[in-house]
Order: sequence, then structure tokens, then C-alpha cells
Amino acid sequence: MSINRLIIRSLQKNLKSYYLYVFALTLSAALYFAFVTLQYDPSMDEVTGSIRGLAAIRSASVVLIMIVSVFLLYANNLFIKRRSKEISLFQLIGMTKNRIFKILSAENLLLYFGSLLIGTFIGFAISKLVAMTLFKIIGVDAVATLYFSGEALIQTLLVFSIIYLLIMLMNYLFIKHQSILSLFHLQSKSENRVKNISMVEILIGTFGIVLIATGYYVSARLFDGAFESMNKLFSAMIFILVSVIMGTYFFYKGSVSFIANMIRKNKGGYLNINQVMSLSSIMFRMKSSAKLLTIITTVSALAIGLLSLSYIAYYSAERHAENTAPTDFAFVTTEDAQDFSGVLRENGIAYNEEKIDVIQMEVDISEIIGRDVENLQIDGGKMRIPVISERHVEGVDVSEDEAVFSGSNDAMLTLLNLQGSGRITLHGFTTAFSKEYLGVLKDSVLPLYFTGGLPTVIVNEATFTMLSNDMDPEIQLDSSIYIGLTLDDRETVEEADKLFNSMAFSQDFGNASQYSVERQQKMNMGFRMFSVGFLGLVFLITSGCILYFKQVEEGDEEQLNYKILRKLGFTQKDLLQGILGKQLFNFGIPLVVGLLHSYFAVKSGWFFFGTEVWTPMIIVMGLYAALYSVFCILSVVYYKKVIRMSL
Repeated sequence: MSINRLIIRSLQKNLKSYYLYVFALTLSAALYFAFVTLQYDPSMDEVTGSIRGLAAIRSASVVLIMIVSVFLLYANNLFIKRRSKEISLFQLIGMTKNRIFKILSAENLLLYFGSLLIGTFIGFAISKLVAMTLFKIIGVDAVATLYFSGEALIQTLLVFSIIYLLIMLMNYLFIKHQSILSLFHLQSKSENRVKNISMVEILIGTFGIVLIATGYYVSARLFDGAFESMNKLFSAMIFILVSVIMGTYFFYKGSVSFIANMIRKNKGGYLNINQVMSLSSIMFRMKSSAKLLTIITTVSALAIGLLSLSYIAYYSAERHAENTAPTDFAFVTTEDAQDFSGVLRENGIAYNEEKIDVIQMEVDISEIIGRDVENLQIDGGKMRIPVISERHVEGVDVSEDEAVFSGSNDAMLTLLNLQGSGRITLHGFTTAFSKEYLGVLKDSVLPLYFTGGLPTVIVNEATFTMLSNDMDPEIQLDSSIYIGLTLDDRETVEEADKLFNSMAFSQDFGNASQYSVERQQKMNMGFRMFSVGFLGLVFLITSGCILYFKQVEEGDEEQLNYKILRKLGFTQKDLLQGILGKQLFNFGIPLVVGLLHSYFAVKSGWFFFGTEVWTPMIIVMGLYAALYSVFCILSVVYYKKVIRMSL
């Protein structure tokens, strides 16, 4: 038989084993080509010009290359091990290792670049959909077109050719360093099967759970005042990262086996077929993949966490716009407000106008801060805060001895750890005014120009008059009046926003359009969410495929066991119930641990990104879990096929 004939026969024989590898490679190439095409798509000009999207796409494409490279190298390593007996037989009939390497390289060349070309075509077909999705998220009115980029094709071929060379190098080293005998026994020793749980494993498992719990505890207290200085805060973050990652590794290395063994002992040896099949897999196989599962869990938690935070910021765009400009249009000079009002009247756009007098005061809030003011670098507990009268805020009624805060964001409230009651002191030029603090209102009253992200103090009208007569002129802003315009008809906001952006105002900073701020926030965070989501999707697919590959390998190894169980009288339904329990553990444990990691990471600092945490986080986690479950279902389907073939 000629070498060419042998290559064709070998390729046909192993095609069924490679089908998922081909699918994953095709999908990876398609996603990469579609993503890279965005760099060269002419319809992206508006996006890249406004939010530096080109640099973001290039950065994300580098991360995408890393994910795809690791996945393809791992998948190739897994499949070449499955062909170890075939390679040893080639050596037994007299083939040299170089000749065997050439045969495998020729096979891989046909599969690899054939899949690459198919994937590139699919990527071209979905590139318009990818662009449309991006435009929809960021709210750009650009028209997406089906655009083929020669530069993207060259970049894709170059990147995947380099990965192919790395795969060939891995195959060459594998064949060169394996003897005939070791190749025959490679598959049988690929998994670490330990009969008993040692004391060391019990200690490792317990230590892993303690490390993870400690990391969760520290993350929950990260911004509650326990770590007051920046050095302590940074050290706590490093500790959380190290403890959770090490704890995850020890959890897979010892905790899972230890817990499964405890369950088995608690049953007194009386296990049904479902428990035998699931517990055995957990005890004797999962710890051999501890490094792999740790990487998958950690990166999954990172992807879910970053996507959740991006979505939180995107979801809170409206709230962010209200903090920047509480009304549709905010002005800090009478001249600019009058000019814009005249333009609105000329275009038949009706509006309401409100004016608020604002003064800046040094306010001592040391009694209501739940932290050490020295560590917060607040001079004597005093902060420069804007003050307004209660008559400008609907629904607020305070006496001369009372004051209320309004408009503070969650990050500031958390960092300051404001208490529910106490007294504050407003320091005028000559006199100090002590007031009873009543709490914080969420709604913003003043734009960012006056607040700088701090709350606004609302006092009684009589108190405001006294403060106005005793204010320190050196700490006042250039403007002491806020003029807000609210449109009567929300349908006219887009037209009014275009008029606002077309005008040249005397004040560069301070005038703001709520619609423009919201749109810009959605563009910025929407692009980040798209990039992180795209990378997360690729990692989800690759990690799911890796876990599926492991189950395929285990299923092939255990086919003889299923054959014995079938002969003993167990039905296909009995075995499938055990398989289902096994897959729920194999896929469910990494998923649950990853979701827990991301939950505590997001919960510790979400308030820096937006105003709503639960809805965005639940949506992201739910979608990730649903997509992840697809690979669990595919594994059950494959095992069902293995069980049918066992007799």
C-alpha cells in the first residue's frame, strides 16, 4: 500500500474521532475571521472614530488568539494520545518515526486547512450579523454590510498557520520521545486511578475549602471599612486572588474526592448504579484534571465577572446620565441657557425651565462617616459640598435644624460608609451651622459640574439664606446657578440634542445633554460588553469542547465496563441515569464554582460600575449556564451511543 493510499485510509478511519475537533476548529476560525473583519469594515468608521474601537478590537483579537491557540493545542494533544496504539503499530511494521510524523502531518494538513477555509467562509457569512449586533448594542445608526476583507483573510491564515506549526512541533516531540511499549500503555495510564483516599488528600481538600471561603469572606469585606489604606486594600485584593485560585486547585485535587468518599462511606457500601457511576468518576478522575479544571473555572469566573460588570455599567447608563445632567439639558450660565432656549422656540420644541441657586460650603461630616477620616485623606472630616434650598426639591421638607443629602452614588456611599443619623456642620466664612443629618436621597438634583460626584446638601430656605450671606468666596465655583431645561415631549429629545451639539457655548464644561451622556455611556460600555462577551463566548465554546473531549475519552475507555454491566442485567435506562448524574457533576461542579467566584468578585465592587447589580448579573449568569449546559447534553448523547455499542 502506498503512503498516499495509507494517508487516505487513515484519514477516513479517524474522521469520526475528529469530527468535534473539526467542528471546534471551524467555529474558532469563523469567530476569529468575523471579529477581525470589524477592524477593516468601512461601516466601523463612525464607531472607531468615536470610542477608539479599532484599538479595542485589536486588543481583543490578541486575547482571542491566545484562547484559540491553547484550545487547539490541547485538543490536538488529546487526539494524538487517542491514536497512540495506531502509532505504535506503525512502528511495529517497520515505519520510522519521521515517516509516521509525515503521515500524521499530511492528515492534519488536510483536516486543519480544510476546516480553516470552511470556517473562514462561515465567518464571512456571519460578519454582517456580528457588525449588526455591535451597532445594536452601542446604539449606532450605521448600516452594516456584508464586507469581505482581504487583510482579515491574510491575518487569519497567518495566525492559524502559526498555530498549525506549533501543533506539528508538539506532534513531532510526542512521537520522538515515546517508545513502542509506552505508546501501547499510554491511554490506560492517562487517568490517575487511586483506590483509597489518603490523609494528605483529606488535608489538601479541607485546606482548599478553607482558602476559598476565606477569599470569599475577605472580598465581602473589601470596601466595608476593614481595609482603610490603599496598601491594605491592594494587599487584600492580591490575597483574594491567590487564595481563591489555590483553593480552587486544592478543591479539585482533594476536596471533591474527599466529599465523594464521605458520601460513599455514609451509604455503608450500598450504592445504586447511579451513585457508583457518578461517584467513581468524581473520586478517581476529576483530581487528575485539577490543573485544567482550575484554569477553566478561573477564566470562566473572570469572563462572567467582567461581562457582568460591563453589563452593569451599560444597564446603568440612564442613571449615570441623570447624575451628570438631572434634566434633559443642564446649563451653568444664563447666557448659554437663553441662547439654547431661543433655538428650541425657533424649532417649535416646548420645554420647562427651572433655576437653582447653588453655593459651595465646607461641610464637616466626620460624625456620619463610618471610617477613619485620616485614611480617607479628608482634612478634619471636611468636604467641599454644594448646598441648595429645599424649595427647589419636590417632596423635601426640613426644619432649620435639619439637612438631607441627595444624589450620591453607590460607590461614594460605600467608600464613605455614611451612617443613618448624626450631625453635620456647615462652615461659612465666619459662622458654623450644625444640622441634624436625616439620610440620603437617591435622585440627583444638581449636575456633575457642581457635585463632582459628591452628594448635595439640602437645607431649609431660611438656613440657605443665612449661608448665602456668610459663604466663603474663595471656594465658590465660576457659576452659582444651575438652569435645567426639561422637554414637554420626549419624542423631540433627539432633535433637540442635535441642536444642542451644533451650538458653540461660552462654557466648555458644565453644560450637558442627558441624551448625549446616556448615548456615549452606552457606546463606551456597550463596546466593552461586546468585546468581553465575544471573548467569553469563544472561551465558553473552547472550554466546553475540552470538557466534552474528556468525556469522549472516558466514554471510550469505559465501554468495556458498560458491556459487563449490560451482561449483568442492567438496562440501558439504568446506565443512562448513572451517566446523567455523572455529567451533572462533571459539568456542574466547574460551572457552580465559577459562578460563585464571579458572584463574590462582582458583589465586592459592582457599585463602581453602576447602580443596579442583580438584574444584569442574573441575566449574564443565566445565559452562560444555559450555553454551558449544551455541552453536558452533548456528552450524555455520546454516552448513550457508547452504551448502545457496548452489546
